[in-house]
Amino acid sequence: MSKITNELLKKIGKGTIIILMGTSAGLLFGLVNRIIIARYATESQFGIYSLALAVLNIFVLIASFGLQDGTARYIAYFRSKDDTGNAQRTVSASIQFAAIASVFLCIILFFTSDIIAIRIFHDLDIIQPLKIFAFCIPPLVLINIFISIFRGFDRVHEKVYFQDIMINMLFLLLLLPIFLLHLSLTWIFCAFLISASISAVILVLYTTWKLPMRIILRQRINSVGKQLYFFSFPLVGVSALQIIITYTDTLMLGYFKTSDVVGFYNAACPIALIIEIPMGALLFIYAPIIAGLYAKKSTAEIGKIYSVITRWIFLATFPLFLIFFIFPETIISLFFGTNYLPASQALQVLSLGFIIVNLLGPNGTTLMTIGRTRFLLWASAAAAGMNIILNIALIPHWGMLGASMATAISLSVHCLIRHIKVQQVLKVNSITKNFTKSALISTGLILAISFLVRSFLDTTLWILSILFILFYAVYAVVSLFNKSFDEEDIIMLAAIENWVGVNFISIKKMLKKLL
Repeated sequence: MSKITNELLKKIGKGTIIILMGTSAGLLFGLVNRIIIARYATESQFGIYSLALAVLNIFVLIASFGLQDGTARYIAYFRSKDDTGNAQRTVSASIQFAAIASVFLCIILFFTSDIIAIRIFHDLDIIQPLKIFAFCIPPLVLINIFISIFRGFDRVHEKVYFQDIMINMLFLLLLLPIFLLHLSLTWIFCAFLISASISAVILVLYTTWKLPMRIILRQRINSVGKQLYFFSFPLVGVSALQIIITYTDTLMLGYFKTSDVVGFYNAACPIALIIEIPMGALLFIYAPIIAGLYAKKSTAEIGKIYSVITRWIFLATFPLFLIFFIFPETIISLFFGTNYLPASQALQVLSLGFIIVNLLGPNGTTLMTIGRTRFLLWASAAAAGMNIILNIALIPHWGMLGASMATAISLSVHCLIRHIKVQQVLKVNSITKNFTKSALISTGLILAISFLVRSFLDTTLWILSILFILFYAVYAVVSLFNKSFDEEDIIMLAAIENWVGVNFISIKKMLKKLL
């Protein structure tokens, strides 16, 4: 293994731990916010909130114009070539594009709220939330772009501070007086707008102080800006199609069913998304590092890092998936209460879809970073088309279960297509025989343990906590003795060890003996 791979794996390991902790904190705040809203409001009102939030996220992704990936990629690319001037032009162009697009989409959503509410969701109560959320588009898009700029400089703390924690924490603080004073549901949407706006203003001020270069907004869009535009433009299509894959289930449930069904379903979604946290945390630092390697034409190094990352993502999430899949009723009732138990099957299916995504690794980001944006566009189009067809076919008969099946299948097929392409381009096989064998053996042992627990004990919070730790221990031990790790995994472990300040010397010795 080269010295370059060694250093980059340490960098990825450290950055991922920081992002993972921040994302986990943000998810915790976000989940608490959803739980408070779900328990305070009716199932129908929670469904309205979920539908409005889905529409907002769609408009934010479109308004971001693919720049959240393109900006980070180009800044990292130019930095690796010591081209400070073009990196600065990339910063300027990305802010200008995002500002124009976000204002334009804000106006569109505000004036089409009535049409969306009446024609699509058949519910007049969604009109006012959509109008309020329209004003959230500019601050949220600016946050995305400024975070991407820092990402291009390999800076991860800003995402943790502003995107993961600040917005969610401010929203939580504003929710508490709303519920204590028994204010109307409208105030919840106003609280979200205030949280996003304050976070955006503080981040802009922070950026002018902390960014390693000056931001010159009066620069004209030059060749670098045009290059960024044409690179990011296919990513707009990818983002739009990803929106279809991500939100079609919620939107079509709102179209075919009632808002209370949407509320039930959106109790399962945020829980299942916990499985994706390690992947999201890792991709934040992974993308600019891979962009730097690609600029130096270090394809072999990219392949090695891709394989290690895939193994660690799956290792971090597989036991968690089994908890969600085996004990869905317990998980749903713990978070949202027994009223939301109808979402249990949806949680199982969505969890299965997300673990398959993790098994196939960071293929989309890898292809984007090495410039295969057109392939990503076609792959996303195929998956989005499949998702729409499956939702139309399954939701009328199966409701929430049909929506979750459509999402799980389309996500899995989408990632499989991209995974095959990565294997062809990088000539690397991340899913090895020992890797697969460890997962199968661990699953068998964990299912046996779960059967015994269900037979003799009630799955309380304490029992579930013990099982959570036990499942990870079982999978780790099986992976160790089945030789699923190699030298690169020791490097990743060392990076984590250095950052958290815990000595894993005995584990590293065991790994070296078993290599």
